[in-house]
Amino acid sequence: MALFLPLALCPSNSMKATLMMVKTADGFIAKTPNQSPMEWTSKADKDIFVKRTKEAGVIIMGLATYKTIGKPLPGRLNIIMTFKPEEETNIPGSLEFTNKQPTELLTEIEARGFKEVILGGGTAINSLFLKAGLVDELQITIEPILFGGGLTLFKDLDLNIKLELLEMKDLGGSVVNLRYKIIK
Repeated sequence: MALFLPLALCPSNSMKATLMMVKTADGFIAKTPNQSPMEWTSKADKDIFVKRTKEAGVIIMGLATYKTIGKPLPGRLNIIMTFKPEEETNIPGSLEFTNKQPTELLTEIEARGFKEVILGGGTAINSLFLKAGLVDELQITIEPILFGGGLTLFKDLDLNIKLELLEMKDLGGSVVNLRYKIIK
């Protein structure tokens, strides 16, 4: 059965959602759910992450990812998706907790004047937006490190999505950043 949403609840084609993550050369985004990328990623990855998230002006992440960071990222709106929003801790324009579904959330963000959002993880948030068909681009940094196991980019999805390479940047120190368009 297909799910159809009223046009008022669908983000327009002008809203762009970019999933931005860092992963190891063997494909893991963390060893454990509470490991912060800040512990193992390069300065080059941190720099590109800060630049892109500030350009977009808004980042969406799950509660576990937010807790690994421990504070709102300055200079952009931090939206934390969780089953039980901590609305009393909202800081308007800086930190907002929500339990809205991805389509409704993107529509609301677009109505606030944003043209792009960065999806900053983790696996549940990545999977939720990708499964809903709302991800337009992937921007992945590959770090020269192996974990041998851990958390993957997506969780429990049976995928067959084709990508088009838009850009490949050598960030130095054997670190590579790849930007792909999702072919819809």
